[in-house]
Order: sequence, then structure tokens, then C-alpha cells
Amino acid sequence: MRLIVGLGNPGARYAGNRHNIGFLALDEMARVHRAGPWRRKFQGEVTEATLGTERVVLVKPQTFMNESGRSVSEAQRFYKITLSDVIVLHDELDLAPAKLRVKLGGGNAGHNGLRSITAQCGNDYRRVRLGIGHPGDKALVHAYVLNDFGKGERAWVEDLCRAVADHAALLAAGEDASFQNKVHLAMAGRGWDDVGQVNAAATGRD
Repeated sequence: MRLIVGLGNPGARYAGNRHNIGFLALDEMARVHRAGPWRRKFQGEVTEATLGTERVVLVKPQTFMNESGRSVSEAQRFYKITLSDVIVLHDELDLAPAKLRVKLGGGNAGHNGLRSITAQCGNDYRRVRLGIGHPGDKALVHAYVLNDFGKGERAWVEDLCRAVADHAALLAAGEDASFQNKVHLAMAGRGWDDVGQVNAAATGRD
């Protein structure tokens, strides 16, 4: 069994934020694979689905980003899932918009959700890094991630979440390179192979 976690902040206020792309991707995964209804458990929202031949538990922590590890650790202990079978979907400033990378372990790059999970569970879990681009100035990062995706960004966000969901069976099977490649091909096929860096003007709501 795998534990797949999407990171974000709970509540309608944050629903469209760039920081919430992990929630958006997990919601699409649950929809495409006909998961059961979300229920409150482990300080989060939880459901189960079958991805290919793998049974998975999907978790959206409801603790706010900085305390995500509390929810993840509770679910991991309950299901007795090893850390190598935990997969976390999260926003990534250091990847261009619409890009995706999968990695095992590594640094947290200032991401408070990852830092919390590492503190509570350990570091050697798999990360699906969903690129949102960088505003170009470190001082703008906080406002950038806590603002909604702009109108011009929403199409690629929807396509990226759908590509992640469509090929999630490969992720659940541990075929990270194939999963990453399939997502990239899907995004290129939709014309998103060169979205480019989002500039600082994108931090405003539109």
C-alpha cells in the first residue's frame, strides 16, 4: 500500500493558491480513479483508491502547511506504511511552470510542508515536485505562493493535474522515470513544453 499526500492549506480562502497545487492534483487523482468520498481522519481529509494494481491512501492534511507532518505521520503509523512508500505532491518554486520532477529524499528548499513531514517522519520519502515558477525576488515569494493562479495559468494547471492523475498508476508502481516522462509528453502534447518562468507581475490577482 502507498500513502500519497497532496500539500496545501485548508479552506476556501486558499483553494486557488499556487501553494495548493498539491491539493488540486490529489483531487484530480481521486476523481479520475473514482476514489471513495473524502472523510475526516488523521487531522486531514482521507480517501482510498486503486491505481493500476496498487491500493493507495490519499491524504490532504488540514493542519495548514507548516504542520503537514502531523497528519502524514498519523496516517503512516495507522497503515504501517514504510517511509519509502510515502509520496508527497507539492508546489516547487525552483521548477518552471507546468514542469514536473520526481525525487527521493533531498533537501526541502525552504518548503515548510516538506520540512514538517521530514521532522515528523524522516526524509527518505518520494516527492512529486509540481513547478509553479519563481517570482524572481525572494522578498516576493510569500505573496506569490499565497496568491491564486492567474487566469493565464489556470489552463496549464488543469492539464498538469490531469496528466498526473492519468499516469498515477506508474507513480504508485514505483516507475518514477516512466511517470515523469509520460506527464512531460502529455504536457508537450497540449502545448505546455515551454511555458517559461512566471514574472513578478504574476503575483497580483487577475
